[in-house]
Amino acid sequence: MRLRLRNVFLVYFVVSLVGLFCALRELGESRGADFGGFRGVWTPPGWAEPAQRGFGGVQRGLGGILGRIWKVWGEPALSLPPEPERPILTPSFPRRPVQKAELVRLSQTLLHVPALHWVVVEDAAAPSALVGGVLAASGVSFTHLSAETPPDLRGGPGAPSWLFPRGAEQRNRALRWLRDTRGAHEPGVVYFADDDNTYSLRLFEEMRSTRGVSVWPVGLVGGCAWSGRWSRGGVVGFHTGWRPERPFPLDMAGFAVALRLLLAHPRARFDPRAERGFLESSFLGGLVTPGQLEPRADNCTQVLVWHTRTEKPKLRQEEQLQRQGRGSDPDIEV
Repeated sequence: MRLRLRNVFLVYFVVSLVGLFCALRELGESRGADFGGFRGVWTPPGWAEPAQRGFGGVQRGLGGILGRIWKVWGEPALSLPPEPERPILTPSFPRRPVQKAELVRLSQTLLHVPALHWVVVEDAAAPSALVGGVLAASGVSFTHLSAETPPDLRGGPGAPSWLFPRGAEQRNRALRWLRDTRGAHEPGVVYFADDDNTYSLRLFEEMRSTRGVSVWPVGLVGGCAWSGRWSRGGVVGFHTGWRPERPFPLDMAGFAVALRLLLAHPRARFDPRAERGFLESSFLGGLVTPGQLEPRADNCTQVLVWHTRTEKPKLRQEEQLQRQGRGSDPDIEV
């Protein structure tokens, strides 16, 4: 009885496999007829016509059949055009305990974004080994540059951090690199991604179709729950808690620029001496007018990026240990 059941199961398995193979073959032929020039996709080289083939292919074993199924369904029917490149420009500031941690966190997000090139510009005389190591281990296509902020734009000891706009020299260096390495008609979308923000992957999809300058709201910025462009009842304006009279009351994380538009305006740059809150306006004013901004994120009703900040670590115990000659091993990179 056991032998009979095993034989019945074996016959059922072989017949089912042959039926599946024939059905896939017939489907492949019908697909080839429908798509004309793409028939080769559905009938891979080496497959004989039914009159010639008979059931010889089945005799080659399960591995051969699965290989043919993969040939039919594993190859794309159409060759899609390559996705436009997204240059992501990030200034990075040394002499901060959280520099490496922030870059690693951002790299984990960018790793999931297709067609991306990450340009990291350090505020230093030369690129550092620390940042270079993070970039090399990130798995992301990258370029590592440096541009040191002049001393007269740093402010003296005890000067407030907002006295001069931070990151202007580094972003301008990244813009120069783009203009030197990209063609005037090359497609792409440029985005300025600071390393201390939080980004939804949806944000990078939203910016794909940017033709000029696209915009969206930014969460947790300027003392408000969100800030950015808004539209209600046909009236368009900007929601912001800081200097609403600015030409472009936007956060750096709240816009992206088409690469062709950027390359068509070689003088567009960030003013390192711009008044507080006017850094974005100094750049965007050389590209578009406020009325030309392109809303994204469901007409600027969804927040997909947050202006988060890493808390400054308290290292009082570390300082005490160092005074005692028992500080942490400096060879362990943090």
